[in-house]
Amino acid sequence: MNLNKALDKAYEGKSLKELADAPVAALAGVSEADAEALLKAFNVKTIRDLAQLKYVRWAQGIVALADGEA
Repeated sequence: MNLNKALDKAYEGKSLKELADAPVAALAGVSEADAEALLKAFNVKTIRDLAQLKYVRWAQGIVALADGEA
């Protein structure tokens, strides 16, 4: 899986474990200001924290269910 488009250049080639524990600003399009806002609002520091955030999981669940609705 090529994740390079999803990452800042400095994080390309890192292992998935390293990426999971990397700061959220490692994601392409997430600025340092965005990372600071996530930290203040939700105590999100890493990509792992963001993925495990209950609001993200709830949103993903709602969308998955909505997409399966007839």
